Amino acid sequence: MDKLIISPSPHRNSEMTTRKIMSLVLASLAPAVVAAIVFFGARALALIVICTASAVVCEYFCRRIMKREQTIGDLSAAVTGVILALNLPVTVPFWIAGLGSFIAIVIVKQLFGGLGQNFANPAVTARIVLMVSFAGYMTNWVSPQFWQTGNVSWFGALYKSTDIVTGATPLVSGNASLTSLLLGNTGGCIGETSALALLIGGIYLMVKKVITPTTPLAYIGTVALLTLISGGDVPYQIMSGGLFLGAFFMATDYATTPVTEKGKIVFGIGCGIITFVIRKFGSYPEGVSFSILLMNILTPYIDRLTESIPLGSVREKKEAGKNA
Repeated sequence: MDKLIISPSPHRNSEMTTRKIMSLVLASLAPAVVAAIVFFGARALALIVICTASAVVCEYFCRRIMKREQTIGDLSAAVTGVILALNLPVTVPFWIAGLGSFIAIVIVKQLFGGLGQNFANPAVTARIVLMVSFAGYMTNWVSPQFWQTGNVSWFGALYKSTDIVTGATPLVSGNASLTSLLLGNTGGCIGETSALALLIGGIYLMVKKVITPTTPLAYIGTVALLTLISGGDVPYQIMSGGLFLGAFFMATDYATTPVTEKGKIVFGIGCGIITFVIRKFGSYPEGVSFSILLMNILTPYIDRLTESIPLGSVREKKEAGKNA
C-alpha cells in the first residue's frame, strides 16, 4: 500500500551529500598534493596547510559573526583552501596565502550567502586578486628540488639563497620536455606542473560521478583545436600551465558553472577560447583563471539560454514596452 501514497518530490534521496562530494574532491586532489611536495619540498606542504587552515578558520568566524549555522563540516572551505594553494608559487609569503584564503572565503563566498550562492569560484577569484595585487610574488618561479641547492629561509618573502634557480614557466620559456610536463618536473605553481597527477584526479572524479567529462573535454579540446589551427604544439599547450587544474577542478564547480549539458559545453568552449586568446595575444602567459572567472559571470545567461523546454510548453515572451 505504501506505493500508492502520493507526496511531493523529491521521491528518492541521494547518498551524495555535500560533505561526501567534498571528501571525494579532496581525495582527487591528493595526487597533485603529493606531486607538489615531491617537486617543491616541505614548504609546499606548509603552504597547503596554511591555505586550508586559514580557509576553515575564516569560514568558522565569519559564520559566527553573521550568526549563521556552521558549515565547516561540509569540507567546502577545505577544498577551496587546497585548490588555492595549488594555484600559488612555492615562494609566496605565508601571509599572502592566508590573505588569499580570506578573500576566497569571506569576500567571494560568505558575503554572497555561502556555499551555492557565490557567483564566482572563490579560489579562482582569490588567485586573480593576489596576482593583480602582488604580481612580483605571484610570478616568482623556482626550479624543482630547489631546497637541495642552498639554505632556505622558510618565512621570508623569497628564498634567501643565491644558489636557487629561478626562471619562467614552460609557457614562457617553451623549453620543457613533454616528459617533464607530464610528471611535473618544471617550474610553476605547485599544483599545476604535474599533468599526470591532475589527470588521475580528474578521472577519479568522473569515475565517482562527481563531475561529468563534458566541461573538461570541451575546455581542453577547444584549446587543443585552436592551438592546432594556429600552428602551435598541442601536447605542450594542454599539459603546461594550469589547464588541467582549471578544467577538472575549477571549471566544474557546481555553484558557478552551468547545470545543463549544453550549457557545460558552451562554458567549456568559452573557457578554451578565452584561455587561448590570452595565451596567444595577451600580456599574461596563462589565461585559465581569467577565463573561468569571466565564464562564471556568464553562467546564469548560459543556463537560461540552454534550459530544457517541457514538452508542449513555450518560452515566455517579454511584452514590448512592458514596465517602460
